[in-house]
Amino acid sequence: MASKEPERKVKKTAKKSAKRAVKAAKKHPSLVIAIVVILVIVIAVGVVLYFKVDTVHDFVDSLFKVEQNNSVGGNDPPKAGTYGDKDLSFHFLELGNNYTGDSTYIKAGDVDILIDAGSRQDSADDIATEVNKYCTDGKLEYVIATHAHQDHIEGFVNTKQNDGIFRRFECETIIEFVKTNQGLETAKGNPTLYANYLTARNEEVAAGAKCYTALECWNNQNGAQRTYVLGEGMSMSILYQKYYEQKATKENNYSVCVLFTHGDKHYLFTGDLEKDGEKSLVESNDLPEVEMYKAGHHGSGTSSNDALLSVIKPKMVCVCCCAGSIEYTQEKANTFPSQEFIDRVAPYTDKVYVTTVGSVQFNDTKNKYEDVGFASMNGNITVLSSGGNVTVTCSNNNTLLKDTEWFSQNRTRPPA
Repeated sequence: MASKEPERKVKKTAKKSAKRAVKAAKKHPSLVIAIVVILVIVIAVGVVLYFKVDTVHDFVDSLFKVEQNNSVGGNDPPKAGTYGDKDLSFHFLELGNNYTGDSTYIKAGDVDILIDAGSRQDSADDIATEVNKYCTDGKLEYVIATHAHQDHIEGFVNTKQNDGIFRRFECETIIEFVKTNQGLETAKGNPTLYANYLTARNEEVAAGAKCYTALECWNNQNGAQRTYVLGEGMSMSILYQKYYEQKATKENNYSVCVLFTHGDKHYLFTGDLEKDGEKSLVESNDLPEVEMYKAGHHGSGTSSNDALLSVIKPKMVCVCCCAGSIEYTQEKANTFPSQEFIDRVAPYTDKVYVTTVGSVQFNDTKNKYEDVGFASMNGNITVLSSGGNVTVTCSNNNTLLKDTEWFSQNRTRPPA
């Protein structure tokens, strides 16, 4: 590959010449036009002949353009392959109970981000404990609520006994789902979880937070941005899927979808998006292959479908769930992470990590299984992107799902 040094020297010389011309112009105003025109023509022609740039116009623009602003809130995407001197880390958090839920803390250089706050209100204690290990100023630059299900938003709300995440941290920008099928009152007239979420969110907005929907971000409306530059080489992009604008029969399909980029590596979050939503996501975006995919809908059989996986080809999958919990189903093959999910992911990777594992016991009197406890499987899962290298460190152990005792007793490996 040819050296870029001659090109850098020419550009550097050109910029110095331009500065000298400006100084001379201040002393001799009558020479302004002549000096600038002569300098631009001579330099541009020389570079065109030497480097064969496409047009003189393009080169002149490059001489005088303003440097890109890579501060938080910028809207210019990072240059491919540029990692900068800051790390990007994803922390998939355990939530302190045997209920399945999502909460992911992301440290992007000096920027703090939280996606979701499940699974129950008291999970706010466990979430805050982990976040405070890394977020030293009590400020979350971005908070994303993917959709209005309990296992994703209840940790945001407040109770008389316990403050939610919105009260515990200063939240600068909140990005949330566009639509929901949840009402504001129960049949008895009490506020629903969704109503309580709105109360907590509105309290944070009144304190100064900005709040945008995913659709506003996608459309770059009202101050929202489709892509947020988090630092040199790092960005967070809100992706499009049709249920931002259309009614969905399943609440999961309203999920906000987010792509993180660090240099030329990508990391995908799809909330609880299901089959139809995943199809729209693929059709509406130019999705890259990803280093890491946060398993859709906790590793259920309704998400992580072939239409999505065949495009993103994940090298690693992180599952936020309580493995084997019968919270949603008595069918053991369909508990999280389901056999269908494992079968579909297997062609792409065996690097699957799971936060928590549940204990299940059959109750003869009730003639059904019951959850009786939980423990860490991998524990808090940390995926670190640093200078082009991606590593995984877990608080309990780094054992792959396929090698766990739970897997050997409850799942089968698909044939090679």
